[in-house]
Amino acid sequence: MAYRRTPGVDARRAATRDRVLGVTRELLAETGYAGCSIAAVAKRAGVAAGSVYLHFPNKADLLAEAFRVVVRHEVEAVAQAVLAAPDHRAGVIAVVETFAGRALKAPRLAYALLAEPIDAAVERERLRFRLAFRDIVAEVLDQAVRRGELPPQNPAVTAAALVGAVGEVLVGPLAAGHADPDTIPNLISFCLRAIGADDAVHP
Repeated sequence: MAYRRTPGVDARRAATRDRVLGVTRELLAETGYAGCSIAAVAKRAGVAAGSVYLHFPNKADLLAEAFRVVVRHEVEAVAQAVLAAPDHRAGVIAVVETFAGRALKAPRLAYALLAEPIDAAVERERLRFRLAFRDIVAEVLDQAVRRGELPPQNPAVTAAALVGAVGEVLVGPLAAGHADPDTIPNLISFCLRAIGADDAVHP
C-alpha cells in the first residue's frame, strides 16, 4: 500500500518552508548573502539543517527562491503605484519614488537585490527582476507615445535605460547605507527629461 501524506503533514511542511524563506529574507536584510548559510537560516528558523535541505537542495536554490519572493513584493508595490497614477508623467514619478524609496528604507536588502556579487542562480533572478521593472515602465511609455503625449521612441529601450540608470545611481547610497536628500528628486528629473516629458525646470 502506497504511503500518503496527510493534510496536516503537508501543512506543516509548507509552514516550515515559509518560515525558512522568511528567515532568509531577514538575514538578507541584515547581513546580505554572506550571512545566509544553511546553518544560520536553520538556527534562526528553529529547525534542523536537514529540514532546510528537504525544501532547498542547496544554498543557491534557497537564495534564488528568497530573491523571487522578495522581488515579487517589490514589483507588485511598483505596479500598484503606477496603476494609481493619473498620467504617464505621474507614472514615471511613481516608479522612481516607489522603487528608490523602498530601496533606501532597506538599504542592505536592496543592495543584495541589485548589486551584491552572488552565484549564477541568483544572477538569473536578478535579470528577471530588472526585466519586470522594465516592462512596467515600458507599458507607461508605450501608452503615452501612442497618445502623442511623448516624442516617438522605443518604449522598451527607454525603459531599460531608465531602470539601469536608477539602479546604478542607487548602488553607491545603498552600499553606504544612506543617500543625499536630493537623490530621488534628481532621479525623477533625469527620468522625465530622458523620456521627453516636462520637468519642473525644463518644460
